[in-house]
Amino acid sequence: MRRVAWNFILSSELRYVSASVSREPAMSATTFGGNLHKVVFITGTDTGVGKTVLTGLLLAHLRGAGCNAFAVKPFSAGGLRDAVLFNRLQGNELPMDLVAPFRFSEPVAPLVSLRKQHANIELQRVLEKIRLALRRSELLLVEGIGGLLVPIAKGLTVSDLIFALGCPVIVVARNHLGTINHTLLTVQVLRTMSINVLKVVLMDGAKGDGSKVTNQEVLKILLDPIEVLRLPYLGRTALKAESIKNNSKKLKKLLARCLRFK
Repeated sequence: MRRVAWNFILSSELRYVSASVSREPAMSATTFGGNLHKVVFITGTDTGVGKTVLTGLLLAHLRGAGCNAFAVKPFSAGGLRDAVLFNRLQGNELPMDLVAPFRFSEPVAPLVSLRKQHANIELQRVLEKIRLALRRSELLLVEGIGGLLVPIAKGLTVSDLIFALGCPVIVVARNHLGTINHTLLTVQVLRTMSINVLKVVLMDGAKGDGSKVTNQEVLKILLDPIEVLRLPYLGRTALKAESIKNNSKKLKKLLARCLRFK
């Protein structure tokens, strides 16, 4: 795969976050390594908001443009569908142990499954898996599970993992009634932790309500200077690999904006 210069990852904003935060995280911030500018975290305002669709589109867009990008989902609950999709899009070039290292059969918060197993996962184990995937990548997309405060282990939430990584974040939200509140709460938590919010992406659904045409403009005003983008509904086959590849070409300008730093 040919190599290209990626201007959107050459930014001083992507250094490790060492600023003090207004709350004490579950663990102290850990220096992740020398390649933090190569990681983008995709989180959501809730579960089922479209994180996997967007991550897949970004992955296909990057690889189609010549970037040796990979996507991983460290915590998977209720099956490996998302991880299998990512690996298909990236030519099965990463072992599943790196794409989805921590897997749980039940569709519940990982902490619930861990408690049933009388087990726990330390932050350093999670970071090591991400670090190994990062070594093979020009840019690594890390998809979270659920929203920011989902407990993924004892004393560890999704937000704690993002804080330890110190990487920029894309926030994904449903474009329907209620999303303004959910999105503002999510961004507020990230800002409190001094985490760079790269973009907010609203995902249209099959059905809309009156707020569908106003949410983007309201959030643009309330979240300025964060750019708020809107992704159209891509149909029932949106999570199929071929649909992801085709739609990534149709939406290449919008996807490029998702990864553009100011």
